[in-house]
Amino acid sequence: MAKIQPYQHKVQYYETDKMGITHHANYIRWMEEARIDFLDQLGFPYSAMEAAGIASPVTKVSCAYKRPTTFGDTVTVRVGVEAFSGAALTICYEMRNGQGEIVCTAHSEHVFLDQAQHIVRMKRQMPEFCAALAASMEKTGTE
Repeated sequence: MAKIQPYQHKVQYYETDKMGITHHANYIRWMEEARIDFLDQLGFPYSAMEAAGIASPVTKVSCAYKRPTTFGDTVTVRVGVEAFSGAALTICYEMRNGQGEIVCTAHSEHVFLDQAQHIVRMKRQMPEFCAALAASMEKTGTE
């Protein structure tokens, strides 16, 4: 498996608030953008999961804001798998500004559901996906 490349986001003007800094809710949006990009790089686009009848809703999000970002800043988001049980997934995020300073660290927790909203055991349903997640954990040292 190829090394997962970090996701980059350029802060848009509309993402800033009256104080000229990025509104905190946007970091969660960037997490989703980075997570979708991560799945694409793994070879398992979210759209393919949905086509297979599997959804992966967010059950928990936490963010620790370290430094502000402003319009025009480029934020690099590194994504890693912190934990995976086969039915639940915890992803960690580290966001850095163009100077390499950490601006936010975060986590999101997800479950896998079928169309009837029942838990899906991904090790049975999509073993290749599980293998790709495991390989990504080995490369990033998060296992």
